[in-house]
Amino acid sequence: MSSTKDIDDLIELMAKLPGLGPRSARRAVLHLIRKRALLLTPLADCLQIVAETARECLNCGNVGTTDICDICTAEKRATGELCVVEDVADLWAMERSGVFKGRYHVLGGTLSALDAIGPEQLRIPRLIDRVASEGITEVILALNATIDGQTTAHYIADELDGQVRLTSLAQGVPIGGELDYLDDGTIMAAMTARKDL
Repeated sequence: MSSTKDIDDLIELMAKLPGLGPRSARRAVLHLIRKRALLLTPLADCLQIVAETARECLNCGNVGTTDICDICTAEKRATGELCVVEDVADLWAMERSGVFKGRYHVLGGTLSALDAIGPEQLRIPRLIDRVASEGITEVILALNATIDGQTTAHYIADELDGQVRLTSLAQGVPIGGELDYLDDGTIMAAMTARKDL
């Protein structure tokens, strides 16, 4: 048995993370080992805690450590505005910009006929329920500017037509772009210049 098997296993796992390949993973693991007391041990402890406590918000789909996330429970965020995003990374990108003060709804993906993903595989039925039960006055469709994102936006717009004001992000979001990769200024400009569908 190799004396570095556990380290090799850690490198292999780290290489599976977004943005890290085998080389970057090796450098990161070596840095963690060198800074064992300062980084590796606290990171291991934190990973264990998150593994035990992280859960999806039952209301919006955000990730937190309680059944209902802090955004959903914050009274000041009950503005009547609901921002619909594809995934949690998009919600976090919107939060980083600091421009939106309402609540969110995470779909968990987009409609895709090729991948057999329909409305029931996403949180679209829950979205429709929330609009009816939470006093929502505006639904902001902050979906990625991809074909599947636009298809999903049109489907939701058809489902909610006449029930609520529907807006989408302005054209500052590039076609084929994903919210998680945009800078805060672009997200802020797109949110401020949103338009009716």
